[in-house]
Amino acid sequence: MKTNSAKFVKSATSPEQYPRDDRPEVAFIGRSNVGKSSLINSLLGTRGLARTSSTPGRTQLINFFLINDAFYLVDLPGYGYARVPSAVKREWGPMVEKYLASRPNLVLSVVITDSRHRPTELDLQMIDWLRAKNKPFVIAATKADKLSSNELKASLIRAAEASGRNEIVAYSAVTRRGVDRIWNEINARVAGYRSQV
Repeated sequence: MKTNSAKFVKSATSPEQYPRDDRPEVAFIGRSNVGKSSLINSLLGTRGLARTSSTPGRTQLINFFLINDAFYLVDLPGYGYARVPSAVKREWGPMVEKYLASRPNLVLSVVITDSRHRPTELDLQMIDWLRAKNKPFVIAATKADKLSSNELKASLIRAAEASGRNEIVAYSAVTRRGVDRIWNEINARVAGYRSQV
């Protein structure tokens, strides 16, 4: 997909602050510092729309980006080892779960893992939760450019076995490997939502 426009709309912590226009939404979920913001920026072919940082936990709010005036990409706070106050960390889980569970126009979640490592326990908990709630999702294994072909193949097999998901998208924000596959998933889900409304 060609991104003609991409703009930050708002940050939110609760449903009353979410956009109210019912456009379809695609959420991006992953542990802190897994490359979530880099993936979003590379998908959109832009720099700096989603803020990147070497410091885990930079995203502490639910951030909505309007794409082509047609749908939202939603950057969710990272889970895991973020160096933030424990009181803030405790708020993230309920905030994210409330969004994922209650948003009727959420058409797809992109679960982001690190291709260099087996999915973490938190990754697998998120995948199990999405599956139990019948929420459509795709798994993107980032930093694929840092592995050899054989290493990547073995990593994807391990991730598929651990997650119970046959297909994992190998992704690189550097080479843009996997961009088309993620866009295909997004486009199909957005089109499906529009056909129902």
